[in-house]
Amino acid sequence: MSLQVSDLQTYFYVREGVVKAVDGVSFEMKKGETMGIVGESGCGKSVTALSILRLVPDPGRIVGGKIVFEGEDLLQKTDDEMRKIRGGRIAMIFQNPATSLNPVFTVGFQIGEAIDLHQDLPESQVPEKAVEMLKVVGIPEAQKRAGEYPHVFSGGMRQRAMIAMSLSCNPSLLIADEPTTALDVTIQAQILELMKELRTSFGASILLITHDIGLIAELTEKVAVMYSGHIVENASTEALFGNPCHPYTQGLIASIPKPDVDVERLATIPGVVPDALNPPTGCRFHPRCPKAMDMCKQKDPRTMEVEAGHTVSCFLFGEAK
Repeated sequence: MSLQVSDLQTYFYVREGVVKAVDGVSFEMKKGETMGIVGESGCGKSVTALSILRLVPDPGRIVGGKIVFEGEDLLQKTDDEMRKIRGGRIAMIFQNPATSLNPVFTVGFQIGEAIDLHQDLPESQVPEKAVEMLKVVGIPEAQKRAGEYPHVFSGGMRQRAMIAMSLSCNPSLLIADEPTTALDVTIQAQILELMKELRTSFGASILLITHDIGLIAELTEKVAVMYSGHIVENASTEALFGNPCHPYTQGLIASIPKPDVDVERLATIPGVVPDALNPPTGCRFHPRCPKAMDMCKQKDPRTMEVEAGHTVSCFLFGEAK
């Protein structure tokens, strides 16, 4: 396995209490695989990604679990060892490129910094490599653009520059956290196509973090559905869309607009994501679930395998069944 996350627990210790942002998350990825983690804002997707990189901000702490990457437990690494892994073997594309690029350095210089830190290249070849990476991600006049500052770039070009920086050290794992959220629809489509091409060209595993279930269908091979710190369903993308089991997954898929319908009333999931400080007892989705039973309010459902490689945490399967 390229990445194996087991019973990951990341909590935030705030004045009001403990926020269990990630509470027992487990999943695994094979080398070269593209996996998505999907769910509403506030469900713990980005905290999961930051936990893998050991970049959880204060007052957050990883309090339990394992993160095994290429046979090594990242939670046992020193800070110096993690600095070598970040940007080298594991790279991340953040959702807002405007805040991820330093406004006082040129784009080429910033890509070059990553190359210089993680690759054994002569210093004279670093600028050339930076320009080459800008060409790879489809930025025109790459030589000229490398000498420009981030504010000159459009939103789509800044995101391409971030992708160039992430790929410049040939990472084994690329984590993309909402990579198209800040972009308009046309540019989103271009970035999607670019990621598909780069997945083939570079052979890296891609972990896509998103709230967009349509993006999951377009880009991934397997998917974990996350809700309030838990993974409630995990399956291949084909199986998930062909046979969604958890009521939350069914609600997400039902909310996708249908392009062949002239007039459509979009399906919605009633209510909001629960307060992370005071989550409901039992299954955390039960206050919003149209299929909730008495037992859902009393205890957490176990994770059941409904078919090979397809698991779900719901009383509609297993005990209640």
